[in-house]
Amino acid sequence: MLSTAFTPGSPNWLDLASPDTAASAAFYGTVLGWTVATAGPEAGGYGFFQQDGRTVAALGPLTDHTAHPAWTIYFRTRDADRTTALVAAGGGTVRFTPFDVFSSGRMAGYRDPTGADFAVWQPHDTRGLDAVTEQGTFCWAECYSVDAEAAKTFYRTVFDWQEQDVPLGNVTYTVLTPAGGGTDDAHGGIMQLGPEQTAAGTTSHWLPYFEVANVDAALALAGQLGATVRIPATDVHGVGRLAQLLDPHGAVFAVITSALPGE
Repeated sequence: MLSTAFTPGSPNWLDLASPDTAASAAFYGTVLGWTVATAGPEAGGYGFFQQDGRTVAALGPLTDHTAHPAWTIYFRTRDADRTTALVAAGGGTVRFTPFDVFSSGRMAGYRDPTGADFAVWQPHDTRGLDAVTEQGTFCWAECYSVDAEAAKTFYRTVFDWQEQDVPLGNVTYTVLTPAGGGTDDAHGGIMQLGPEQTAAGTTSHWLPYFEVANVDAALALAGQLGATVRIPATDVHGVGRLAQLLDPHGAVFAVITSALPGE
């Protein structure tokens, strides 16, 4: 599971690019119980989603008219410049080169060879999120890919993740763990997009999961606020009850009520 130990290769930040940050703040505030704190006028409208005064995600305006609303997951790196070189060598695309964010850290953004966007965060003053895996916080990172094998090869090159393939119905799900980690350190997974999904226009992407007390209640509330259900509430043995949604602006996210040990 995710933790705030933030070992290299694990997710340590995520943010939402929105065409209407005030509306997004209201939506996620209602569904997940978050408040928003501004990062100040020098941050260009960027701010922090918070829970009990702890940063659990971030929010900023769309800065490119060609971009679409989306959540971006960041993975910890010791050296953003070296990671950028590895991305290029592995066939990925550098969306923006490394740059310093005041004294907080250094970041860079990429697109993997199958089309999924992601980013890295090299921490300085800001190590990462203040809380994960708790109710109302980020708890899992999942990559849906048009070519899961190519994606696994790429991320193995960039982050040296450990992989474990497990059966999930009639498909294979690859569980991801940072290099040197154990089973309890797993932070995400990779899954092949099916023909019906690609035919419907779904492209490779990373999907954040947020822990909630009741998936059905969260789904109903989000629907009342303009969200669209992408995958209805589903029980997965040993994992929990989960659902996927598009927020009112089209950004994809998931909610889960994780199974208790032994369930």
